[in-house]
Amino acid sequence: MTKTLKTSIRWCPAETNHVFLRRVTVRTPTVLEFAKIVVLVWAGFCLFSVHADAQTALGETLSGPDSHETGQGSHGHLFGTWGGERSRLLDRGVQFDFQYISDSLWNIKSEQKERFASWNRFRGTVDIDLGTLVGEQGLYFHATALWQGGGNLGTYLGLLTSPSGMSSGNTCRLDSWWIEKRWLDERVTARVGQFAGQDFYGAQHYAASFIFEPMGYALGNLFTDFESFDPPSTSAFELRIVPIHDFYLKSMVEAEDREPFAHNLTGLVPQFRGVPVSVSEIGFSPGKKASSVRAFDNVETRKGYSGLYQFGASYNPGKFPLPTSTNQRSGNYLLYWMASQALWRVDPKGAKGVDATFAYDWSPPDVNRNNTLLTAGVRFNEPLPVHIHNTMSLGYVRNSLSHKFIPPGVPPFKTEHGVEFNTLLDPLPMLLIQPVIQYYANVGGRAQRAVVFGFRTKVEF
Repeated sequence: MTKTLKTSIRWCPAETNHVFLRRVTVRTPTVLEFAKIVVLVWAGFCLFSVHADAQTALGETLSGPDSHETGQGSHGHLFGTWGGERSRLLDRGVQFDFQYISDSLWNIKSEQKERFASWNRFRGTVDIDLGTLVGEQGLYFHATALWQGGGNLGTYLGLLTSPSGMSSGNTCRLDSWWIEKRWLDERVTARVGQFAGQDFYGAQHYAASFIFEPMGYALGNLFTDFESFDPPSTSAFELRIVPIHDFYLKSMVEAEDREPFAHNLTGLVPQFRGVPVSVSEIGFSPGKKASSVRAFDNVETRKGYSGLYQFGASYNPGKFPLPTSTNQRSGNYLLYWMASQALWRVDPKGAKGVDATFAYDWSPPDVNRNNTLLTAGVRFNEPLPVHIHNTMSLGYVRNSLSHKFIPPGVPPFKTEHGVEFNTLLDPLPMLLIQPVIQYYANVGGRAQRAVVFGFRTKVEF
């Protein structure tokens, strides 16, 4: 992907998180392939579950739209407890999850003709507490596989901000797996395996409360220096340290892959195709133990006046093309700042109330086309006087393009703005519905506008 595009603009890895990937032709996955991967994962965790007998304490291991907004409980799955088998496995330390998510979106107003796009994802996940199995507490295993495919409305409209936080490439593969060891009451944690940087670094803490990509998953231009994302995760190692109650430091090293959907098509074969990419973050979590903080929140963790403040950086020592010459530059990096805070609670110990979030990132404008991004949002927890879980969220995204990438004779880029309002409803324990409306100004850095309407559906099996 380092070749020059047919347009007058030289390609640069900073267009957006997945923009260049949307231009890649990838193979169409099949249900049979997904079934094979699920069978492998199922066989593995059944083997482990014979010996495990401790309740799993992994917490949330999935990211963005795949993370769990609410606890599943005994009635949180469409197929119940599988005749008690799910409960027996959980008692032995084995937690299995199978879910379906879809984003159904229409561009009801834009320069393009109206089009309906549906992005669909089936995911199977297993988390295992291996403490009893190996005779040492604090050892865990995780694996998740998926099938996903559909239409990408962001590509059709030419947006920098993808209307869906899930859409990327059609694929069927093992997404991630890892073995994790925790010491000293979870103050020191090490993880090794195959996982994505964007699942844990630059990830939006309130991601489940939004639909469009920079707020519904992770900051949309983190791929400028090839920080990996799911599902084409790469081999990685992470170390996390909690020196005091509400402060943590963590850092990971991952294998670079500039064409992740073209390599390791099944996700079963580790790939080392580029230089090591490093990502680090420090975090402050007033109101909660830093050792209990996960990348994404839920209705339990948002109780009280808690917050999360993060600063992170990623660095890639590889070669990167420059927009105005045939030379290449060694090294590229990105810095980000994020803040999520409970502003008001009806009950100081409860979750009902208002939360706010803000994030900003920056990367060198002489290397990265989409070099800055800003997001801000407000979420109202349980605003409707009903007995089901519900939220209302308002989000804003500002995407800026570097003027160093303007071709001769072409008008300057405009800053793209995106606004989203959605309502999340939990009508049944195993079902989430999230209607949304989005408005975009200066689509793709030009003068066009777009209005998108649709909804997200999530079913837990």
